[in-house]
Amino acid sequence: MRVCYTPPVTFRFELTHVDRESGARAGVLDTPHGTVETPAFMPVGTHGTVRGLTPEEVREAGAQIVLANTFHLMLRPGVDLIGRAGGLHRFMHWDGPLLTDSGGFQVFSLPHLRQVTDDGVVFRSPIEGSEVRLTPERVTAIEEALGADIIMPLDVCLGYPASQEDAEEALRRTAMWAGRARAAHTKPAQALFAIVQGGFDAGLRRRAADEMASLEFPGYAVGGLSVGEPRGLTYDLLAEVTARLPAGKPRYLMGVGVPPSVIEAVRRGADMFDCVLPTRVGRNGIGLTPDGRLNLRQAAYADDLAPLEDGCPCPACRGYTRAYLRHLFKAGEMLGPRLLSLHNLTFMARLVRAMRAAILEDRFAAWCRGVLDRYQTAW
Repeated sequence: MRVCYTPPVTFRFELTHVDRESGARAGVLDTPHGTVETPAFMPVGTHGTVRGLTPEEVREAGAQIVLANTFHLMLRPGVDLIGRAGGLHRFMHWDGPLLTDSGGFQVFSLPHLRQVTDDGVVFRSPIEGSEVRLTPERVTAIEEALGADIIMPLDVCLGYPASQEDAEEALRRTAMWAGRARAAHTKPAQALFAIVQGGFDAGLRRRAADEMASLEFPGYAVGGLSVGEPRGLTYDLLAEVTARLPAGKPRYLMGVGVPPSVIEAVRRGADMFDCVLPTRVGRNGIGLTPDGRLNLRQAAYADDLAPLEDGCPCPACRGYTRAYLRHLFKAGEMLGPRLLSLHNLTFMARLVRAMRAAILEDRFAAWCRGVLDRYQTAW
C-alpha cells in the first residue's frame, strides 16, 4: 500500500506499508535535512542539546530526528543569537532533521504566571520575571527563525482530569490558533503540523480530528495525552483520532516514550514519538531492557559482571559491566549518566527499527504480542 502526500519544496511523507492484521504503519519522511523512517522516536533536546551527549553520539545511538523546545530557546539564549549563528541546526551542531514544539505545554504548566485569551498567552518568564506575550503568529515566526524542519503551532494543553467546559475551550482555541498559524506561515520548506486536542472526551477528540483534517496540514500531532490519565484511556482516545486523520500524512503522538506505550501507539496508527524518559531515567541509573527497567543503583548489581543488555551495540554494553556502571553512579562519576543515556537512546532506536521491520513483513501483530508479554510484569 502506498499513499503519498507531496507538499511544496522539500517536505514529503510516503506511507510505504500498513500491516495487514494490526493496521500499524511504516513510512518515510523526507525533510530538508534528511530522511526519517517511521515509526520513529525523537530524543528531546530541550535547550538545543540532548542532555550530556554530543550530537555525534546521539546520531550513533540511532536517532534520526531530534526535538528542541521553542519556549526555552526563546527565553535563553534567544532567537536573535540563534539566527546570527545560522539557525538552530548550526547553533547546536546537529545536521539531521529537527522538530521544534511550540512551547505550549511549558506555558500551560505555569498557571500562576500566565493569562490566556483568544489573542494568545501572556506570561512571566520563569527565568527573570519579565512579561512575555505569545500569539500563534509570533510562535510561528520564532520557529521559522529557528529553522527546524517540522514546527508546531501554539496550542492549549490540559492536564488530567479536565472538565468538559475546559476541553471544549481548549479545542476551540487550538483550532483557531492553528488556522492563524497556517496563515502566518511563510516558509514552505518547513512543515507546520496541526495539533489535535480535545481533553479526555472521545466525542471532542473526534470533532477535533475532523476539524484539523479539514484544514489539510502536511502532518498531525496528537497532544494532551499521557498527562496522567490511565493508559487504557490514552490508547482509546488515540485510536479515535488516528481513525479520522488522513492516511497519507504523518501522525505524531506527543510526549510518549515508555516502550510499551510506544508499541501500543504504533498498533493504533501513530508514526512519531518524543519523550525525555529514556535520557532522564538513564541519568538516574535506570537502563531500558527487553525485560523492563533495570535499576543499577540496586545492590543486586554490585557484583554483576554481565553487560547491561546482551547483544546491544551501544558503548555501555560493549565495554562495561553492570557492576562497573553501578560503581560509576555510586561514585558520582558523570560517565555513568552518559553511558546509560546512550544505552537508552540506542534501545529506543532498536525498538522502532524492529517495529518497522515487523510491519514491512506483515508480522507486527505477533511481534507485538511477544514483546509486550515479556514486558508485562516489568512495567
